Order: sequence, then structure tokens, then C-alpha cells
Amino acid sequence: MAFFATPRSSARLGCRRRLFFRSFSSEHARDNDIVIVGGGPAGLALAAALASNPTAKNSLKITLIEGGDLSKVQDWGMPPSAYSNRVSSITNTSQRFLNRIGVWDYVEHARTNPIHQMQVWDGISGARITFDASEIPESSEMARMTENLNLQRALLRKLSDTPSVQVIQSVKVESIQREAGDRNNWPLVHLSNGATLRARLLVGADGFNSPVRSFAGISSYGWSYDTQAVVATLNHAPRGPFQAPNNTAYQRFLPTGPIAFLPLSPCTSSLVWSTKPHIAAALNKSSPGVLGQLINAAFRLPESSLQYIYRRLLEGANSNEEIKEEIAFRERSDGISGHSAYTSATSMISDGGIPPDDSDAVPPLVISIQQGTVASFPLRYNHAESYLGEGAGSRTVLVGDAGHTVHPLAGQGLNMGLGDVDALSRCIIQALMHGGDIGSYTALMPYARERYFENHKVMSAIDKLHKVYSSTAQPVVWARSVGLEVVNELDSVKAALMINAGASSWLHNASEWTSGAASTSKMVGGMVGVGIQELAKNASQRLFGRH
Repeated sequence: MAFFATPRSSARLGCRRRLFFRSFSSEHARDNDIVIVGGGPAGLALAAALASNPTAKNSLKITLIEGGDLSKVQDWGMPPSAYSNRVSSITNTSQRFLNRIGVWDYVEHARTNPIHQMQVWDGISGARITFDASEIPESSEMARMTENLNLQRALLRKLSDTPSVQVIQSVKVESIQREAGDRNNWPLVHLSNGATLRARLLVGADGFNSPVRSFAGISSYGWSYDTQAVVATLNHAPRGPFQAPNNTAYQRFLPTGPIAFLPLSPCTSSLVWSTKPHIAAALNKSSPGVLGQLINAAFRLPESSLQYIYRRLLEGANSNEEIKEEIAFRERSDGISGHSAYTSATSMISDGGIPPDDSDAVPPLVISIQQGTVASFPLRYNHAESYLGEGAGSRTVLVGDAGHTVHPLAGQGLNMGLGDVDALSRCIIQALMHGGDIGSYTALMPYARERYFENHKVMSAIDKLHKVYSSTAQPVVWARSVGLEVVNELDSVKAALMINAGASSWLHNASEWTSGAASTSKMVGGMVGVGIQELAKNASQRLFGRH
């Protein structure tokens, strides 16, 4: 049987005993109330959420299966100045959930960074919108950046004092079947170590290629974006004494895909650059020096100049000096002053001097790229037809990426998964407290009703946003740019958008969210009715000189 060391305060991370993972083999199926397949954030969070509830903790036998080596996650650690390239923005809503189940205290907070502001702009027109945490009631931050491994390690540490949860690592699911003549129709999970687990409820937290989803016969729909995300950890100079600290996230929507600069520490940020596969391949092959220059240019140069730089890169211009000369040539051609923050190759700004007026409009210049952090992965949209199995696939439920995969431009993938886990854990506990069968379709329906449409709305909005900003057609550029400028003038609309994205810290449950949304919609409706036409007219004049 697995046993877990009792954790001490998260401040004493080095004093913790090792967490031992069980790896057993048996000819006979072993009964479990819940079998969770997948040891990523969603699977671990579900186990932690159930273990944090006294009723569930004392009543349920839970086993979590992970094909990878979780001891590496438990032992994970990096120097203070080094960061993993897989990071997430944890919304205030997700932080409240993690705090409620006792996980947030186990997170190494020195490796988190608050986001106070976010700047988003159109790569063609330059239309911009600024989100600020000060516009949200009782919120000091919009979200908090952290490495995925920091969160996973915290979840494992939380589980280390929970003997009701068994964690089986480095073991894969070989097959999932039904036992012949089993009147209860419980799934049988056959593992690569020869063990077989019988599950009253089988949870698929096993990612995009989910074996649980396949067993349940749940179809999914979606498509590839023909886009890849290039990620890296960036080193840059700290903000100067006359500038705001490194708590601003930047995102520029280019026709080839959005590029995001996410703050991790005063001198470190994370890159997520979504672009076409051939450009991503060229970026991956570039030296760190060249890639750093290309990142700086991608946030600063006009789109036409970026297309020129891409062509030169694909033609073989891959030395530091060649790329720097090409960027400098485009900066001069575009009339960018050497005293502007929009220059990177011909900058004449003194590090110790007063920064230019536009210094907060773009991220700090990349100095170097952390070794070994450049990577890329394909982007896709995928949504399961249902989160619950039926018939021969009954007693199964999906959470996280097993149920939905979304473009990272809004940074909502992990938060959507945590939202699933929150809802499912409440659903299971409710059924347990009322003496219900936790694996029955009836008991699980409230989870599906709460999460499916909510996730669908978010996914559809993100997908449409991606498609709208991929267009270079002048009418589309004009419409989206005017819309962005209009919304930027309506503080209550921006507040509503941030609240809906989970940034608010004052909405504690669904009824409060509904009440808050209703109040916000009344304010927004009144403002839009009075000012929308004049704002649109002014925005159009600023962007395109039309009268």
C-alpha cells in the first residue's frame, strides 16, 4: 500500500520525507470507488479535492494512475533564476479553489508572479486594449503566473498525507473492459504491471489522446489550426526606477498567430509565440541570439516589416549580425526613432536614463534565452461530444484535456480543467452525502450540465477570436480594431470581461456570479446605449483617418 509522508509547513520544503508510490501486481481485480487515469494537474487536483473533504476522505477508496515518473515531479527544483518553459496563468477563481482544498499553501510562492495589467493589440492596425486589476472590485491582481511543475508538485505534497488516495506511477493503462456478467457494469482497468482495478467511477484526466474517452465511446469534434506554439523562457533587464514592475502581460495579435510575453520574475518572462509551422521550424533552428532579436522585433515592427524578416530568415539569413542588420534596416525604413521603445536593433536608450514615454507599451528587450527551454507543439481545437459515458461506456467521466483542448491565446486551458475538477468533486460529494451511486449517470449529470456549455462558450469565443485576428482583409481589420478601441474606453465592459475570465476575487459562488453579471450588464447596457456611436466614430478616425 502506498504511504505518504505527513507534510510540514510549505515553508520547510527541504524537510519533507519522500512520497512513496505504489507499484503492485495481482491476478485479481481490486475494487475502487474512483480510479483516476492521469497524473497531470487535473487528475491530481481531483484527488486532492476529494481528499480534502472529510466525508469523501473517510468513505472513498481512490486510486490515481500515471504512466510517467511522478517522483521526478515531487523532487523537481530549479535555481531561483531559472524557470520551466511550461507555465500557466492561474486565475483568482482557480486560486480560490486551490486554496479551499488546501493546495495553494503548498505552492512555492517565490516562483509565482502576479499579473496586474495586460496589454493586447492588433498587429496590423495597432489598436490596443489595456486590462488593469484596479478596474476589478476588490482584486489586487488579474491572475498569477506559475510553472505547471510548481502546481503539480504542490498537489503531490497535499496528497502526501492522504492514505485514502493511492498513487501508482510509471504504469500505463493497457486496456479498459467490462467484466462478463458484471451486473454493476463497473469498468475493469488493466495495467501494464499486470494489475487490474475495478472502478465504480472511472475518471479520464488522461489528456487529448484519452484511453478513457475511447473506452467510453465518446466521440469528439475539432480541427488543427495549422499553427504551432513556440515556447521559451526569456531573460531581460529589470524594469527601471521610473517604470512599473514586471507585472504586465503583453499579447500582440499577428496574422500568423498571437505572440505573448508573460512575466515570471523581475528579470524573467515566458514566451508563447503561435505561428505557422514553417516559421516555427525556423525559429526552433535559430540560435538563441537570433531568436531573441526576432522576439523583440515581433513585438515592435509593423506587420509588413515582419513579413520581410520572415522571408529573410527562411532564405537562410540566420546569423546574429545578418538578422540585426535586417531589423535595423526595417526600423529605419519605418521611421522608428532610436529613442523609442519600439526600436530594438538601433536603440539609443541609455539603461540608466529616463525611459521613453512609450516604454510601457511593449515588453522589455530580451537579452538572452534560458538554455534548453525552446520548444514547440501543434495547436488544435477539440471538444468531446459529452463528458459522461453511457451504455457500454457508463461509469466514466472526463475532465481537463480529455474533454476539451483549446488554443492557448487566452491562457484558459488549465483554468478550465480546474473548473471541471471543482464541479465534479462537488457533484461526487453531493451524491455521497445523499447516499447515491457516485458512478451513475443521474449522479453525474449536474457536473455535465454545469461544465459542458460553460466550456463550449469559452472555447467558441477563443476560436472565433483566433479566426478574426488571422484575417488581413481590410474590412475585418477595421471592424476588429474599432471594436477594440471602443471596448478600451468602456471600463465596466473591460471589468465584465475580466470577471468572466475568472479575475475577480469578490465572486465566491455561482449565485454571486449571476448577481454580479446582472449588475454589470445593466451598467454596460446604459453606457453602451449612450456612448457607443461616438466612441466608434472617434476610434475609426484615430485608426484610419476616416471622417
